[in-house]
Amino acid sequence: MNKITQSITFKAPIHDVFELLMDSKKHSAFSGEKAVISRKVGGKYSAYGDYSSGKNVEIVADKKIVQTWRASDWPSKAISTITFEFSKAGKNTKLKFTQEDVPEYQYDDIKQGWIDFYWTPMKKFLEK
Repeated sequence: MNKITQSITFKAPIHDVFELLMDSKKHSAFSGEKAVISRKVGGKYSAYGDYSSGKNVEIVADKKIVQTWRASDWPSKAISTITFEFSKAGKNTKLKFTQEDVPEYQYDDIKQGWIDFYWTPMKKFLEK
């Protein structure tokens, strides 16, 4: 199993970036796909029309989100853990992202998928 680590800077306040990931309507707006996201620890979420789903493990408002994560095309027992850590970078937000336990055969696609389906559209949405 592999680990993905990415660091992204957004030209937006931390709270705005946090909300894109935790608010169902805002997540759906930037992604263009249905997202249903619980804001409670232990609560479930799904994004990109049920392509990805999991549970909230830890939520610290505007600081950290930890969730289990799995893609709908993964084997049923394959589950990874994703972590979003937020920090200030001047007027901007630095997001440190990690995903642990990514299946080897999906590593390259998942790694690129975060860039294509999260970071790029989030930046466009926040910089409107």
